[in-house]
Amino acid sequence: MESPAVTFTLAYVVFSVCFVFPPDEVRSAGLTVQSLLAAWLGSEDAAFVQYHLRRSTGTLLAHSLLPLGYYLGMCFAAPEKHLCFFYLASKGWKTFFFFAVLFPAVTSALAYYWSRKGWNNHPLARTLAVYALPQSGWRAVASSINTEFRRIDKFATGAPGARVIVTDTWVIKVTTYCLHVAQQQDIHLTVTDSRQHELTPDSNMPVQFLTIRVASINPYVKAFDIRLNSTEYGELREKLRAPISNAANVVIHQSLSDLFLETFTSLVEINQTYTVPSTQELEPCIGCMQTIANIKLIKNCQEPNEGECQQCYCRPMWCLTCMGKWFASRQDQQRPETWLSSQVPCPTCRAKFCILDVCIIR
Repeated sequence: MESPAVTFTLAYVVFSVCFVFPPDEVRSAGLTVQSLLAAWLGSEDAAFVQYHLRRSTGTLLAHSLLPLGYYLGMCFAAPEKHLCFFYLASKGWKTFFFFAVLFPAVTSALAYYWSRKGWNNHPLARTLAVYALPQSGWRAVASSINTEFRRIDKFATGAPGARVIVTDTWVIKVTTYCLHVAQQQDIHLTVTDSRQHELTPDSNMPVQFLTIRVASINPYVKAFDIRLNSTEYGELREKLRAPISNAANVVIHQSLSDLFLETFTSLVEINQTYTVPSTQELEPCIGCMQTIANIKLIKNCQEPNEGECQQCYCRPMWCLTCMGKWFASRQDQQRPETWLSSQVPCPTCRAKFCILDVCIIR
Protein backbone atom coordinates (compact mmCIF):
# COMPACT_ATOMS: atom_id res chain seq x y z
CA MET A 1 0.00 0.00 0.00
CA GLU A 2 1.37 3.39 -0.92
CA SER A 3 2.34 5.74 1.88
CA PRO A 4 0.34 8.97 2.48
CA ALA A 5 3.39 11.00 1.39
CA VAL A 6 3.50 9.33 -2.05
CA THR A 7 -0.25 9.67 -2.49
CA PHE A 8 -0.16 13.34 -1.53
CA THR A 9 2.81 13.98 -3.84
CA LEU A 10 1.05 12.45 -6.84
CA ALA A 11 -2.16 14.32 -6.04
CA TYR A 12 -0.30 17.62 -5.61
CA VAL A 13 1.56 17.18 -8.90
CA VAL A 14 -1.77 16.66 -10.71
CA PHE A 15 -3.26 19.66 -8.90
CA SER A 16 -0.26 21.86 -9.79
CA VAL A 17 -0.35 20.90 -13.47
CA CYS A 18 -4.10 21.57 -13.63
CA PHE A 19 -3.66 24.88 -11.81
CA VAL A 20 -0.87 26.10 -14.09
CA PHE A 21 -2.36 24.65 -17.30
CA PRO A 22 -6.08 24.41 -16.48
CA PRO A 23 -8.18 22.17 -18.75
CA ASP A 24 -11.76 23.08 -19.63
CA GLU A 25 -13.15 21.12 -16.67
CA VAL A 26 -11.03 23.09 -14.20
CA ARG A 27 -12.00 26.37 -15.86
CA SER A 28 -15.69 25.54 -15.67
CA ALA A 29 -15.27 24.79 -11.97
CA GLY A 30 -13.73 28.23 -11.43
CA LEU A 31 -10.39 26.91 -10.13
CA THR A 32 -8.22 29.35 -12.06
CA VAL A 33 -6.29 32.45 -11.08
CA GLN A 34 -8.66 34.58 -13.16
CA SER A 35 -11.70 33.22 -11.32
CA LEU A 36 -10.17 33.33 -7.83
CA LEU A 37 -8.95 36.91 -8.30
CA ALA A 38 -11.91 38.12 -10.36
CA ALA A 39 -12.85 40.90 -7.92
CA TRP A 40 -9.32 42.36 -8.06
CA LEU A 41 -8.73 41.84 -11.77
CA GLY A 42 -11.86 43.61 -12.95
CA SER A 43 -13.38 43.19 -16.40
CA GLU A 44 -11.28 42.30 -19.44
CA ASP A 45 -13.84 43.89 -21.78
CA ALA A 46 -13.89 47.17 -19.86
CA ALA A 47 -10.11 47.59 -19.47
CA PHE A 48 -8.18 44.97 -21.43
CA VAL A 49 -4.65 46.22 -20.75
CA GLN A 50 -5.20 46.98 -17.05
CA TYR A 51 -6.83 43.56 -16.63
CA HIS A 52 -3.76 41.79 -18.02
CA LEU A 53 -1.35 43.93 -16.00
CA ARG A 54 -3.00 42.53 -12.88
CA ARG A 55 -3.62 39.06 -14.29
CA SER A 56 0.01 38.43 -15.24
CA THR A 57 1.19 39.69 -11.84
CA GLY A 58 -1.41 37.71 -9.90
CA THR A 59 -0.68 34.55 -11.88
CA LEU A 60 3.05 34.81 -11.18
CA LEU A 61 2.38 35.26 -7.45
CA ALA A 62 -0.12 32.39 -7.27
CA HIS A 63 2.13 29.95 -9.11
CA SER A 64 5.15 30.87 -6.96
CA LEU A 65 3.22 29.68 -3.88
CA LEU A 66 2.87 26.11 -5.18
CA PRO A 67 6.22 24.81 -3.77
CA LEU A 68 5.39 26.28 -0.35
CA GLY A 69 1.95 24.68 -0.50
CA TYR A 70 3.57 21.31 -1.16
CA TYR A 71 5.88 21.71 1.84
CA LEU A 72 2.98 22.63 4.14
CA GLY A 73 0.97 19.68 2.85
CA MET A 74 3.86 17.30 3.49
CA CYS A 75 3.94 18.47 7.11
CA PHE A 76 0.67 16.58 7.58
CA ALA A 77 1.15 13.84 4.95
CA ALA A 78 4.54 12.77 6.36
CA PRO A 79 4.69 13.67 10.08
CA GLU A 80 7.65 11.30 10.55
CA LYS A 81 9.83 13.75 8.59
CA HIS A 82 9.27 16.43 11.29
CA LEU A 83 8.77 19.13 8.66
CA CYS A 84 6.68 21.23 11.05
CA PHE A 85 9.85 21.76 13.09
CA PHE A 86 12.34 23.26 10.69
CA TYR A 87 15.41 22.51 12.83
CA LEU A 88 14.51 18.79 12.93
CA ALA A 89 14.02 18.43 9.14
CA SER A 90 16.67 16.89 6.92
CA LYS A 91 19.09 19.05 4.96
CA GLY A 92 17.27 18.35 1.69
CA TRP A 93 13.94 19.52 3.09
CA LYS A 94 15.57 22.60 4.64
CA THR A 95 16.91 23.52 1.20
CA PHE A 96 13.50 22.92 -0.38
CA PHE A 97 11.81 25.09 2.27
CA PHE A 98 14.34 27.86 1.69
CA PHE A 99 13.56 28.02 -2.02
CA ALA A 100 9.80 27.53 -1.38
CA VAL A 101 9.87 30.71 0.72
CA LEU A 102 12.31 32.52 -1.56
CA PHE A 103 10.18 32.17 -4.70
CA PRO A 104 7.06 33.98 -3.39
CA ALA A 105 9.26 36.53 -1.59
CA VAL A 106 11.02 37.45 -4.84
CA THR A 107 7.81 37.50 -6.88
CA SER A 108 6.09 39.61 -4.20
CA ALA A 109 8.92 42.14 -4.33
CA LEU A 110 8.74 42.09 -8.13
CA ALA A 111 4.96 42.55 -8.09
CA TYR A 112 5.30 45.49 -5.70
CA TYR A 113 7.91 47.08 -7.97
CA TRP A 114 5.71 46.60 -11.05
CA SER A 115 2.66 48.11 -9.35
CA ARG A 116 4.40 51.28 -8.19
CA LYS A 117 3.57 54.59 -9.87
CA GLY A 118 0.38 53.19 -11.35
CA TRP A 119 2.01 50.11 -12.97
CA ASN A 120 4.58 52.25 -14.82
CA ASN A 121 7.30 49.68 -14.10
CA HIS A 122 5.44 46.67 -15.50
CA PRO A 123 7.05 45.14 -18.65
CA LEU A 124 3.79 45.57 -20.56
CA ALA A 125 3.60 49.27 -19.65
CA ARG A 126 7.18 49.72 -20.85
CA THR A 127 6.38 48.00 -24.15
CA LEU A 128 3.35 50.23 -24.70
CA ALA A 129 5.41 53.31 -23.84
CA VAL A 130 7.50 52.59 -26.95
CA TYR A 131 4.43 53.33 -29.09
CA ALA A 132 3.39 56.45 -27.17
CA LEU A 133 3.69 59.92 -28.65
CA PRO A 134 6.15 62.30 -26.96
CA GLN A 135 3.36 64.29 -25.31
CA SER A 136 1.53 61.19 -24.01
CA GLY A 137 2.33 58.01 -22.11
CA TRP A 138 1.60 54.31 -22.19
CA ARG A 139 -1.93 54.87 -20.84
CA ALA A 140 -2.95 56.60 -24.08
CA VAL A 141 -1.78 53.53 -26.02
CA ALA A 142 -3.59 51.26 -23.53
CA SER A 143 -6.79 53.26 -24.05
CA SER A 144 -6.51 52.73 -27.81
CA ILE A 145 -6.05 48.97 -27.35
CA ASN A 146 -8.96 48.81 -24.88
CA THR A 147 -11.25 50.55 -27.38
CA GLU A 148 -10.30 48.27 -30.27
CA PHE A 149 -10.62 45.13 -28.12
CA ARG A 150 -14.25 45.99 -27.37
CA ARG A 151 -15.12 45.99 -31.07
CA ILE A 152 -16.90 42.91 -32.38
CA ASP A 153 -14.92 42.77 -35.63
CA LYS A 154 -11.61 41.76 -34.00
CA PHE A 155 -9.98 38.42 -34.81
CA ALA A 156 -9.56 36.21 -31.73
CA THR A 157 -8.57 32.58 -31.42
CA GLY A 158 -6.72 30.14 -29.19
CA ALA A 159 -6.99 28.77 -25.66
CA PRO A 160 -7.06 31.27 -22.74
CA GLY A 161 -3.37 30.63 -22.02
CA ALA A 162 -2.29 31.19 -25.63
CA ARG A 163 -4.79 33.55 -27.21
CA VAL A 164 -4.18 35.51 -30.39
CA ILE A 165 -6.07 38.77 -30.87
CA VAL A 166 -5.82 40.99 -33.93
CA THR A 167 -7.54 44.38 -34.02
CA ASP A 168 -7.44 47.10 -36.65
CA THR A 169 -4.10 48.40 -35.32
CA TRP A 170 -2.61 45.76 -33.02
CA VAL A 171 -1.46 42.13 -32.98
CA ILE A 172 -1.66 40.71 -29.45
CA LYS A 173 -0.64 37.39 -27.94
CA VAL A 174 -1.89 36.55 -24.45
CA THR A 175 0.21 34.02 -22.52
CA THR A 176 0.16 32.81 -18.93
CA TYR A 177 2.65 35.35 -17.61
CA CYS A 178 2.79 38.14 -20.18
CA LEU A 179 1.13 39.99 -23.02
CA HIS A 180 2.95 40.48 -26.34
CA VAL A 181 1.88 43.54 -28.32
CA ALA A 182 2.95 44.77 -31.76
CA GLN A 183 1.58 47.50 -34.00
CA GLN A 184 0.43 46.27 -37.38
CA GLN A 185 2.16 48.97 -39.39
CA ASP A 186 5.55 48.01 -37.89
CA ILE A 187 5.55 44.23 -38.28
CA HIS A 188 6.73 41.52 -40.65
CA LEU A 189 4.89 38.19 -40.50
CA THR A 190 6.40 34.90 -41.58
CA VAL A 191 5.03 31.36 -41.54
CA THR A 192 7.87 29.41 -39.90
CA ASP A 193 6.39 25.99 -39.11
CA SER A 194 3.45 23.67 -39.64
CA ARG A 195 2.28 20.74 -37.52
CA GLN A 196 -0.26 18.16 -38.65
CA HIS A 197 -2.49 16.44 -36.07
CA GLU A 198 -4.54 13.51 -37.27
CA LEU A 199 -7.10 13.64 -34.46
CA THR A 200 -8.29 16.44 -32.18
CA PRO A 201 -10.79 16.46 -29.28
CA ASP A 202 -13.21 18.61 -31.28
CA SER A 203 -13.06 16.93 -34.68
CA ASN A 204 -12.40 13.63 -36.39
CA MET A 205 -10.70 15.46 -39.25
CA PRO A 206 -6.93 16.08 -39.50
CA VAL A 207 -5.94 19.53 -38.24
CA GLN A 208 -3.00 21.67 -39.31
CA PHE A 209 -1.52 24.24 -36.91
CA LEU A 210 0.63 27.07 -38.25
CA THR A 211 3.34 28.97 -36.41
CA ILE A 212 3.71 32.58 -37.55
CA ARG A 213 6.61 34.78 -36.47
CA VAL A 214 5.64 38.37 -35.65
CA ALA A 215 8.72 40.61 -35.85
CA SER A 216 8.59 44.36 -35.34
CA ILE A 217 10.93 46.81 -37.06
CA ASN A 218 11.08 48.59 -33.70
CA PRO A 219 14.21 47.27 -31.92
CA TYR A 220 12.58 47.77 -28.50
CA VAL A 221 9.74 45.34 -29.27
CA LYS A 222 10.59 41.64 -28.96
CA ALA A 223 9.51 39.27 -31.71
CA PHE A 224 7.02 36.55 -30.79
CA ASP A 225 5.28 33.56 -32.35
CA ILE A 226 1.55 33.03 -32.75
CA ARG A 227 -0.04 29.63 -33.38
CA LEU A 228 -3.39 29.01 -35.03
CA ASN A 229 -5.44 26.50 -36.95
CA SER A 230 -4.87 26.67 -40.71
CA THR A 231 -8.64 26.98 -41.24
CA GLU A 232 -8.44 30.39 -39.52
CA TYR A 233 -5.57 31.57 -41.72
CA GLY A 234 -7.85 33.24 -44.26
CA GLU A 235 -9.73 35.18 -41.59
CA LEU A 236 -6.43 36.29 -40.07
CA ARG A 237 -5.17 37.58 -43.41
CA GLU A 238 -8.34 39.63 -43.86
CA LYS A 239 -7.69 41.41 -40.56
CA LEU A 240 -3.97 42.04 -41.14
CA ARG A 241 -2.61 44.97 -43.09
CA ALA A 242 0.80 43.44 -43.71
CA PRO A 243 1.26 40.41 -46.00
CA ILE A 244 2.34 37.07 -44.53
CA SER A 245 5.44 35.60 -46.15
CA ASN A 246 5.87 31.84 -46.33
CA ALA A 247 9.63 31.40 -45.90
CA ALA A 248 9.35 27.69 -45.10
CA ASN A 249 7.17 27.01 -48.19
CA VAL A 250 4.48 25.53 -45.94
CA VAL A 251 1.44 24.12 -47.74
CA ILE A 252 -1.49 25.72 -45.91
CA HIS A 253 -4.67 23.66 -45.81
CA GLN A 254 -7.65 25.98 -45.93
CA SER A 255 -11.11 25.10 -44.68
CA LEU A 256 -13.72 23.81 -47.08
CA SER A 257 -15.62 27.09 -46.75
CA ASP A 258 -12.52 29.14 -47.63
CA LEU A 259 -11.86 27.00 -50.70
CA PHE A 260 -15.48 27.34 -51.78
CA LEU A 261 -15.38 31.11 -51.28
CA GLU A 262 -12.37 31.38 -53.60
CA THR A 263 -14.14 29.27 -56.24
CA PHE A 264 -17.40 31.20 -55.78
CA THR A 265 -15.59 34.50 -56.31
CA SER A 266 -13.76 33.30 -59.43
CA LEU A 267 -17.00 32.01 -61.00
CA VAL A 268 -18.99 35.15 -60.21
CA GLU A 269 -16.27 37.31 -61.77
CA ILE A 270 -16.94 35.73 -65.18
CA ASN A 271 -20.73 36.15 -64.88
CA GLN A 272 -22.69 38.92 -66.55
CA THR A 273 -22.19 42.25 -64.78
CA TYR A 274 -24.83 44.73 -63.60
CA THR A 275 -24.76 48.47 -64.12
CA VAL A 276 -26.35 50.56 -61.39
CA PRO A 277 -28.67 53.39 -62.51
CA SER A 278 -27.10 56.81 -62.06
CA THR A 279 -29.86 57.79 -59.64
CA GLN A 280 -29.18 54.87 -57.30
CA GLU A 281 -26.61 55.25 -54.52
CA LEU A 282 -24.94 52.14 -53.16
CA GLU A 283 -24.90 51.56 -49.40
CA PRO A 284 -22.58 49.50 -47.15
CA CYS A 285 -23.11 45.74 -47.19
CA ILE A 286 -25.64 44.82 -44.49
CA GLY A 287 -23.65 41.66 -43.73
CA CYS A 288 -20.31 43.19 -42.73
CA MET A 289 -21.02 46.96 -42.82
CA GLN A 290 -17.44 47.46 -44.01
CA THR A 291 -17.62 47.07 -47.79
CA ILE A 292 -19.93 48.86 -50.20
CA ALA A 293 -22.57 46.49 -51.63
CA ASN A 294 -21.21 45.26 -54.96
CA ILE A 295 -23.45 42.44 -56.20
CA LYS A 296 -26.99 42.15 -57.60
CA LEU A 297 -29.04 38.98 -58.05
CA ILE A 298 -30.43 38.68 -61.57
CA LYS A 299 -31.80 35.45 -63.04
CA ASN A 300 -29.40 34.56 -65.86
CA CYS A 301 -29.24 30.77 -65.61
CA GLN A 302 -32.46 30.13 -67.55
CA GLU A 303 -35.46 31.87 -69.05
CA PRO A 304 -37.61 33.84 -66.57
CA ASN A 305 -40.28 31.14 -66.18
CA GLU A 306 -38.01 28.09 -66.29
CA GLY A 307 -36.17 26.18 -63.55
CA GLU A 308 -36.17 26.59 -59.78
CA CYS A 309 -34.36 29.94 -59.70
CA GLN A 310 -36.49 33.07 -59.31
CA GLN A 311 -36.05 36.73 -60.09
CA CYS A 312 -34.86 38.78 -57.10
CA TYR A 313 -36.10 42.38 -56.97
CA CYS A 314 -33.98 43.51 -54.01
CA ARG A 315 -31.69 46.49 -54.46
CA PRO A 316 -27.94 45.79 -54.07
CA MET A 317 -27.43 45.16 -50.34
CA TRP A 318 -24.60 42.63 -50.09
CA CYS A 319 -20.91 42.40 -50.95
CA LEU A 320 -19.48 39.45 -52.85
CA THR A 321 -17.69 37.95 -49.81
CA CYS A 322 -20.77 38.03 -47.58
CA MET A 323 -22.97 36.58 -50.30
CA GLY A 324 -20.42 33.78 -50.82
CA LYS A 325 -20.43 33.03 -47.09
CA TRP A 326 -24.24 33.00 -47.10
CA PHE A 327 -24.28 30.64 -50.08
CA ALA A 328 -21.84 28.25 -48.32
CA SER A 329 -23.76 28.36 -45.03
CA ARG A 330 -26.94 27.10 -46.73
CA GLN A 331 -25.27 23.97 -48.13
CA ASP A 332 -25.25 20.37 -46.97
CA GLN A 333 -21.86 20.18 -45.23
CA GLN A 334 -21.68 16.44 -45.86
CA ARG A 335 -22.09 16.80 -49.64
CA PRO A 336 -19.63 19.48 -50.86
CA GLU A 337 -19.78 18.10 -54.41
CA THR A 338 -23.30 19.60 -54.75
CA TRP A 339 -22.46 23.12 -53.59
CA LEU A 340 -21.66 24.71 -56.94
CA SER A 341 -24.80 23.39 -58.64
CA SER A 342 -27.29 24.13 -55.85
CA GLN A 343 -29.79 26.94 -55.32
CA VAL A 344 -30.19 28.96 -52.14
CA PRO A 345 -32.72 31.61 -51.07
CA CYS A 346 -31.86 35.30 -51.22
CA PRO A 347 -30.96 36.36 -47.66
CA THR A 348 -33.44 39.25 -47.93
CA CYS A 349 -36.47 38.22 -50.03
CA ARG A 350 -35.93 34.42 -50.11
CA ALA A 351 -36.10 34.17 -53.92
CA LYS A 352 -34.02 31.17 -55.02
CA PHE A 353 -30.84 31.78 -57.01
CA CYS A 354 -27.72 29.95 -58.16
CA ILE A 355 -24.13 31.05 -58.74
CA LEU A 356 -24.91 32.03 -62.36
CA ASP A 357 -27.39 34.61 -61.04
CA VAL A 358 -24.86 36.55 -58.96
CA CYS A 359 -23.73 39.66 -60.86
CA ILE A 360 -20.95 42.04 -59.89
CA ILE A 361 -21.82 45.71 -60.04
CA ARG A 362 -19.69 47.76 -62.43
